[in-house]
Amino acid sequence: MAIEPPQVIVAGHLCLDIIPQFSDTFIPIDLLLRPGNLTRVGPAVLSTGGAVSNTGLALHRLGVPVKLMGKIGTDLFGEAILSVLRAHDPALADGMIVSPDEASSYTVVINPPGVDRIFIHCPGTNDTFGAADIPLDEVRQARIFHFGYPPLMRRFYQSDGAEITKLMREVKAAGVITSMDVTQPDSASEAGHVNWTRVLEQTLPYVDIFAPNLSETLFMIDRPRFDAQHDGATSPIPDGPLLHAVSERLLGMGAAIVALKLGDLGFYLRTTNDRARLESLTGLLPTDLSGWLDREVFTTCFKVKVAGTTGAGDCAIAGMLTGLLHGQNVEAVITSAAAVGACNVERSDAVSGIPHWDAALTRVRTGWSHHPLAVPLPGWHGGRDGHIWYGAHDAGGDA
Repeated sequence: MAIEPPQVIVAGHLCLDIIPQFSDTFIPIDLLLRPGNLTRVGPAVLSTGGAVSNTGLALHRLGVPVKLMGKIGTDLFGEAILSVLRAHDPALADGMIVSPDEASSYTVVINPPGVDRIFIHCPGTNDTFGAADIPLDEVRQARIFHFGYPPLMRRFYQSDGAEITKLMREVKAAGVITSMDVTQPDSASEAGHVNWTRVLEQTLPYVDIFAPNLSETLFMIDRPRFDAQHDGATSPIPDGPLLHAVSERLLGMGAAIVALKLGDLGFYLRTTNDRARLESLTGLLPTDLSGWLDREVFTTCFKVKVAGTTGAGDCAIAGMLTGLLHGQNVEAVITSAAAVGACNVERSDAVSGIPHWDAALTRVRTGWSHHPLAVPLPGWHGGRDGHIWYGAHDAGGDA
């Protein structure tokens, strides 16, 4: 059934994941990749990947009218991507940008038992996707425009990100609320040598909601700290002062709302103290901005049995955006982000665990328990609900 107009447009990175199925028998990696060797596998699982698929399909499953905008070719992989999207809803394929002379992006995911996953990736049409591919007349119909993964899309990160800056500036000028997520590039790749601090300084004035994870943010704005934290076998647990400092810098670059995804540790959200900047989110936030101005809140994750973490952060963003569309307050929005992210990890794929919005709310309201706080938050205070914490300057909760 066609959905018009969309509440959210999700654009950006999209690919086809080809995942051969292995038996439970351990296969030494040197044997698996030995030249001339034949490894017998089962049927391949085909699924779509990337922000367009993960965040977009999660929004669709939550019941949000959404339009997807990714770039594909007319090859068999492009047809497979369209087929996967149409299986969810025929209308979800309508916004695809089809280029007849290019190869669709795909990833071969080699995931034998007992071995870390190996990815063989073709960027394809993601590298030629540009601002001109996105029709602004269609974007104007939506309330929110979410763009995902510019570090994996060459035209959007070249020339200090001129293309992503141009796109977000044009969408913002069209009166649409903007949201952006990034991903961490390979440090040895072309994208890994981009001056991401400069890209964010130029782009975030036009990004209302910036929702990266902490690790990729440090890679972009504080490389020495990132390198120090990733020097050992495991990353250290972040703390309140680090979250505050990172969000302070991102807000200073121009974002109105900063949401930092912390994996199984929780979800952090901070808002600007600039009333005029928040007022630019007209129609999404309440007229009375007192509950949104200069806020700093954190929530822990819900307890679930984890089957896989693919797309968890993308789905948490879908939960956050859905909460905003439904007029939730700050505490409810981050709870919704954590809840939808938790539903995601209960299944091995990216979106099949996402329920309708009403079912997610019912689960939250009927005693779904949280993990205990594992992030040091010196000077913070907790609320009566037991899973929300407030920054030292935030008067929420029991303060």
